[in-house]
Amino acid sequence: MAERVLTQRELNRTTLARQLLLRRERLSPTRAIERLAGLQAQLPSSPYLALWARLEGFERSALERALMRRNVVKALLMRATMHLVSARDYPLLDAAVREARTLIRARGTEPPPDELVRRVVALARERPRTRTEIMRALGLDSRTQDSHEIRMLFWVMALGRLEQTPESAFYAFRGSPTYECRDHEHPPRAEATTFAIRRYLNAFGPATRADVSQWSGVPIRDLEQGFEALRRRRFRDEQGRELLDLPRAPLVAGDAPAPPRLLPRWDELLLAHKDRTRILPDEYRKDAIQRNGDVQQTFLVDGMVAGLWTRDGNRIRLEPFAPLPRSARRELEDEAARLHAWLG
Repeated sequence: MAERVLTQRELNRTTLARQLLLRRERLSPTRAIERLAGLQAQLPSSPYLALWARLEGFERSALERALMRRNVVKALLMRATMHLVSARDYPLLDAAVREARTLIRARGTEPPPDELVRRVVALARERPRTRTEIMRALGLDSRTQDSHEIRMLFWVMALGRLEQTPESAFYAFRGSPTYECRDHEHPPRAEATTFAIRRYLNAFGPATRADVSQWSGVPIRDLEQGFEALRRRRFRDEQGRELLDLPRAPLVAGDAPAPPRLLPRWDELLLAHKDRTRILPDEYRKDAIQRNGDVQQTFLVDGMVAGLWTRDGNRIRLEPFAPLPRSARRELEDEAARLHAWLG
């Protein structure tokens, strides 16, 4: 039987539905973060704005409570960048991306002696430590620009399982984070990889193997065992590429209405596919994602990235990439007014 071809519009609407962007849902922050396969947390405020765009009645305090109760953790995970994930998912996602993440950050540097790692771990068990304190314990200058020394620090933090403490993920956090040891057993890598792929497809599928690799930062060859262990459906996109999906995951018709949404910097929606055209038109990619990889605050109109937004004093400034229909502009301005009121 020939594999079903999914149109670009069907992929767009299905991805938006799985990302909770077709309608706001009533979910706890922890459950939502699991549904979304984690949230980018390079900027402390970004996960809060991401959840506001997706959840009905979301309040900042709800996520901060989940962090303090350690139901949600902040960790260096996919693509060797900071994410918020649930405490339940953390050991599995960590095991799935750990090797690739460490190679990205410490490439070309040999692992440090065990004694150095033990020294830092002992300090962090006494109380959380700042990056400066960790570097001093390693005999390094905290202001160093030496790439070898910086990679040594990454090795120690990876081997010691040091992650940022909960308050570093608070909405208004400023300053230097502190680090603590995260004690957890790593499940078998094959099991963890299958779990990560399942989480990804549930949040971003249907998708190609290259898409999963882009999101996770793990090379496709290292994901193959996980793909093979996973029950999956196969589709094709309009370019003939194979798309993988979970057996019972819902698909959404291309004509489903998609309301306007304002997204934070580094929203995972713009980072989780190798081919981003289901969400981000090629002609706007350089406007939305700068040369250094910095993802701007964008907004969606009819399910596609259509411009940028900024907070300008007592209002939200909207900068469309092209003129918008009057009705779309009005709906977008209403959404911007709601965000401004929420920001306070």
